[in-house]
Amino acid sequence: MNKTASDGLPVPQRYGAIVTIILGIAMAVLDGAIANVALPTIAGDLNASPAASIWIVNAYQIAIVISLLSLAFLGDMFGYRRIYKIGLVVFTFASLACALSDSLLTLTIARVAQGFGGAALMSVNTALIRLIYPPQQLGRGMGINSFVVAVSSAASPTIAAGILSVASWQWLFLINVPLGVISLVLALRFLPPNGARSNSPRFDVPSAVMNALTFGLLISALSGFAQGQSRTLVMAEIGVMLVAGFFFVRRQLQLPVPLLPIDLLRIPIFSLSICTSICSFCAQMLALVSLPFFLQTILGRSEVETGLLLTPWPLATMVMAPLAGYLIERVHAGLLGALGMVVMACGLFALAWLPAAPADWAIIWPMILCGAGFGLFQSPNNHTIISSAPRQRSGGASGMLGTARLLGQSIGAALVALLFNLNGDAGTHASLLLAGTLATIAAIVSGLRVTQPRAQA
Repeated sequence: MNKTASDGLPVPQRYGAIVTIILGIAMAVLDGAIANVALPTIAGDLNASPAASIWIVNAYQIAIVISLLSLAFLGDMFGYRRIYKIGLVVFTFASLACALSDSLLTLTIARVAQGFGGAALMSVNTALIRLIYPPQQLGRGMGINSFVVAVSSAASPTIAAGILSVASWQWLFLINVPLGVISLVLALRFLPPNGARSNSPRFDVPSAVMNALTFGLLISALSGFAQGQSRTLVMAEIGVMLVAGFFFVRRQLQLPVPLLPIDLLRIPIFSLSICTSICSFCAQMLALVSLPFFLQTILGRSEVETGLLLTPWPLATMVMAPLAGYLIERVHAGLLGALGMVVMACGLFALAWLPAAPADWAIIWPMILCGAGFGLFQSPNNHTIISSAPRQRSGGASGMLGTARLLGQSIGAALVALLFNLNGDAGTHASLLLAGTLATIAAIVSGLRVTQPRAQA
């Protein structure tokens, strides 16, 4: 094994490489939700209906989820740095195309291309971190990565509102162009090489098609359900998804190196960590999507006040995620993850049982608990997912990590819609109770990992 693979990068190059990863993954995660705030404005400018404008968001998410595992597999085959650089180029040009779009159709097509670029960045970012940091310091790199993903996801509405307060909606996409160019220059200079494997398995095109159908239809059905689309259409999508999924999984079981890393899911600590990741992101989305409705509709807070009251969550995550990255070098990831989910569950249940007219501090301290618990959980959990996989399967593990996050977020958003339909104004209360329950389940599952040996990078 060469020095780069076994010992990480030397310190000056390591800093440049991790900055490259931070910029790329922040752009990819932010663009998943940054357009939500501007949808009414974009729909008006492009003469599109509110229902049709939803595709500005859906096109990006579906493009990511249908290509994430395929791009992770290609990263294992041809090198993570190569896939990452291609992703930066595609994402940057697609962002420019989004800003220059003059119709809903051109914007949607540009968002699909942007989603493919974002998927390339997400599919190999954690695999690259495994090359950037030596094994004994991998937790620090995963802490930084978890911090960036969590904060970018939680703070995207605030960032979007800040951009829109001083510029037009096109700047939500144009800002990616200089950032993408800077990231590409840094990637060319600092990212570690890992060339194509001489014994790399053949890319299975039928698997890629069935993967796209299975996950694409799942996200489309969940999104359609959340937006109140025709029940017949949603059920048809679920039916086709189940058929495609059945044949997809059956084919993966026959392949020596499957696209869907079933071989990795047979590792107990890996599969437990994937389950806890889905639960945690589902709980986070349940809270962050439902809380603005409660704060504005029930408590009568303004949009600015709502944004400020939600800010303690990402701030607490910013503090805890890097700290958890350092702690993983000393404490078992299962114990840290269980503790983090218990703290998050306490915060979620406290928010669910707020009095009728709570003071600001009564909202702020549970938000701090939620963010701190989430940050304490994510870094060790992501570290375990990556380090429990064989080094040559880092791309597959990285792809599964991203897929688990997207599935959790999509399921959480759909559950919020269901609970609001069933409970009306009490939908936030039901969403927070369910979020707290999921966090509790995640804590229990994470605790089960304590009986497993610590993952070795």
